[in-house]
Amino acid sequence: MEIKEIVSYFLNTSSNILEVSFRTVNDDDDVLRVDNINYTVAEDYGYILESESFDFFEDEFEDDLYEEDKVELDEEELISFLNEYYEVNPKSLPKADFY
Repeated sequence: MEIKEIVSYFLNTSSNILEVSFRTVNDDDDVLRVDNINYTVAEDYGYILESESFDFFEDEFEDDLYEEDKVELDEEELISFLNEYYEVNPKSLPKADFY
């Protein structure tokens, strides 16, 4: 099992839960897998998923409350973490849902 793509993710900073939607290489385009993982698990695996922002004007142009709370993650690191996590915990792989 290997992650093909991240469809979406959201890190809830108040609960420290990462919600991620993705597809594996074996999934068709109409399949989506969704999981909620405690963010500290990624840190336990040695991954730093938060990407560094070099946008100096970020605060000046922010007008959407959702965007203020959104934490940008490094998607390549996220895929690496998920691949390792599901390799170690194959029973944790979410079932495929058809959309």
